[in-house]
Amino acid sequence: MRLDKFLKVSRIIKRRTVANEACDAGRVTINGKVAKASVDVKVGDEIEIRFGSNMTKIKVKSLNENPRKEEASLMYESMQ
Repeated sequence: MRLDKFLKVSRIIKRRTVANEACDAGRVTINGKVAKASVDVKVGDEIEIRFGSNMTKIKVKSLNENPRKEEASLMYESMQ
């Protein structure tokens, strides 16, 4: 699954275009490397997202193309 789509369906970022812009600006890293929006996300990847002075760090637990609202938060775990 593409990184921008994962961020949207897991409800970490509200819109896919916003996720795409965050990736293009270099604010998203996967396993310590700056990632583009088109990078494939795999189970076990560690994603860091910088929103201003806030840093969100998550670990991918599952990939689901069309999760329900209740299932979205089960796709990742916070690592802070």
